[in-house]
Amino acid sequence: MLAAAGLLALLAVASNRSWPIARHVITIVHEAGHAIVALCAGRRLAGIRLHSDTSGVTISSGRPTGPGVICTVVAGYPAPALLGLGAAALVSTGRTALLLQLFVVLLVGVLVVIRNGFGLLSVVVSILVVLAVSIVAPDALRGGFAACVTWFLLIGGVRPVYEVSRSRRRRHGGGSDPDQLARLTGMPAGLWIAVFAVSSLACLAGGTALLAGVW
Repeated sequence: MLAAAGLLALLAVASNRSWPIARHVITIVHEAGHAIVALCAGRRLAGIRLHSDTSGVTISSGRPTGPGVICTVVAGYPAPALLGLGAAALVSTGRTALLLQLFVVLLVGVLVVIRNGFGLLSVVVSILVVLAVSIVAPDALRGGFAACVTWFLLIGGVRPVYEVSRSRRRRHGGGSDPDQLARLTGMPAGLWIAVFAVSSLACLAGGTALLAGVW
């Protein structure tokens, strides 16, 4: 089941047909990462907007420089893979019901701060899917769904890093997270992309080890 779930997740991420749809899930988690760290850093969260082209933006206010805003910007790209790593720890110990409940809690938290119609639709649909599987699906299907989402977060956390790297090679500068971090810290955007790549790949390796029973 774990192997089949991993293959499904890999196909969803690798296919140029399914990825534009599936990527909305990664965007939700990406923006949730920004939002959670913004709140932890003491910033005032104004809201999240999700768009049909799979882009998103999290708006917070506070000091325009310093550790708080840097940590807030850093949090987006690693968030899906980090959530996938945590999910792998729960799946590997059979706590799929708890994992699905945590997914619902996270999505409801995002729903509260959504500030546009498409974002509202995306999050509501995601909540309904997770709730339907949690309530209606038999144990085997529920476990397979949890494993598939876990693999998807782990694998899907890597592709956006590649995409932002490719986008920057085509046009230097812009409003991407690495570009913002370059302006905030003075460190090159390429270095931040490398940090995101290493963290996402490390989470993928760790999650794979957990799901395979190596850890």
